[in-house]
Parts: sequence; structure tokens; C-alpha cells
Amino acid sequence: MKKKVDPRYSTEGLPPVKSMPLYIYGCIAKLLMCVIFGTGAILIGIIVLPVFKLIFHPNKNFKKQTRKFFSYIFRFFVFMMELTQCLKLKVSNKEDFRKLSSTIIVANHPSILDVVFLISLMPNADCIVRGGLSRSIFAIIIKQLYLVNTLGIDEMYALAKETLAEGNNLIIFPEGTRTPRHGVNKFKRGAAHIAYETDTDIQPVYIGGTDKYGLGKHDAFFSFNRTDIYVYDIKLLPPIHINEYKEYEPQIATRHLTKKIHSEIAAEAYLYDNRII
Repeated sequence: MKKKVDPRYSTEGLPPVKSMPLYIYGCIAKLLMCVIFGTGAILIGIIVLPVFKLIFHPNKNFKKQTRKFFSYIFRFFVFMMELTQCLKLKVSNKEDFRKLSSTIIVANHPSILDVVFLISLMPNADCIVRGGLSRSIFAIIIKQLYLVNTLGIDEMYALAKETLAEGNNLIIFPEGTRTPRHGVNKFKRGAAHIAYETDTDIQPVYIGGTDKYGLGKHDAFFSFNRTDIYVYDIKLLPPIHINEYKEYEPQIATRHLTKKIHSEIAAEAYLYDNRII
């Protein structure tokens, strides 16, 4: 029986393929990058991480150096994707990303590559990862470096406070899943709760660009943007200062914070959809 797909993720309305040879090339190039990414993750997990464990002590230093290493690796991976004409990354304020410290990064989530770009832009990036990935081929990396969203609330707050105190930025996708092609997901309050409990400012980020068909939820594996390469246009939005919300009770504050996060990202999405890339 065919699995029913949420209509918000439907491919209805997609344009026809502009150039079949280029479309097929894009599909093959994308699959090749997936193989390279997966193979690289396995090799790093079984070879590089054990070596780093021996070199860098204590565990705090191991995590710091390894996250920095992954930022460089992901930058190289982005370079490879640009070289093969899979995509183009546009970031007008890369230096501002690298200056961020002890900040909660919240962003929309149109594709599977979003966290790769964000980590590539910040050498001190930590993130909250979907629990299912901790049982995938990436488990050996995720369990040693990042936070999993299946942790208990108290443990999550404690670990988030610890990583932010160390100067790391904590990446959170408040939708909890990928952004649909049509409509929006309701933003969850997890990022707001963590910001409130840890007294941490929030930095909204908007990820725009061309249609991400082929990298979105429920998209066919052998698929690609039908008219162009993938363009990612990543932009820092005005920061949200937690002090402005500490006068409220926790539940009220987190509700207002979540609404503010959503409004900042939704407003940028509206502006982006009405201008030419």
C-alpha cells in the first residue's frame, strides 16, 4: 500500500524538467555526493575520532577540536558540491557567522543539507539532532559530539547549558522536521525553553534559494531541481535578546519567544519569495 504523503510536501505544481541531460547529471552528481558523505562519515568515525581521542584531552578539548575539524570538512564538502555544479552557496556575512559564540541558532529547514552549511560556517557549532540519526551510520559521530532530542528535559537543559558555556553555538531547527514545500510547520518551543533556561540569546537564520526538490522530505531519491542547480542563500536575521523576555513567567516567555522566532523567519521567507534570486 502506497504511503500517504502530507499534501504540504506534495510535488504538485513543480515545473517540468528544463533540460533532461542536465537533470540526469544533477541526479547522478547528487547521489555521488551522498556516497562520498556517507563513506567519509564512516571512515572518520572509525579512524579519525579514535585518533583524536588519543591526541586531545580532556573530553571537552576533544569535542572542541573535533567540531572545528568537522567545520573544515564540511567546508570542503560544500566546495566539492559547488565544483560539480550540484549547488551554489551564497552567504553575504560569513565573518559574522564565525564571530558568533554561546548563541542558540534557529533556522528554517528546507533540506537535508542545512546543518552541513551551518556547521561549515561556524567552527564552534553544536546541534540538537533527531533521535533516529543516532541509530544510523552517523551514530558513532553523533553520540560523541552532539545532543540527541530523545534526551530527558533536565539532561537536555544541563548539556545545552554546558555546551553554550564553553562558547559553542547550539543549532536548533524549531520545526522539528523539514520545512514543507507548501505552507508551514508549527514551530516547537524547545529552542525557546532552552534559551530561557540557559539565559542565552537567539540568532535566527533564514535559508532561502531555489527549490530544494530532491533534498526535501518525501522527495524521490533519484531527483533534482527541475530547472536549475540548488542555490542556497543563507542570511543572519536580527538577534533576539533573552533579557527582553526574562520579566515573564517561563511558559509565557517561551510562547512569546517562539512566536518571535517564527515571525522573523516567516517575514524573511515572504520577502524572499517576492524578490528575484
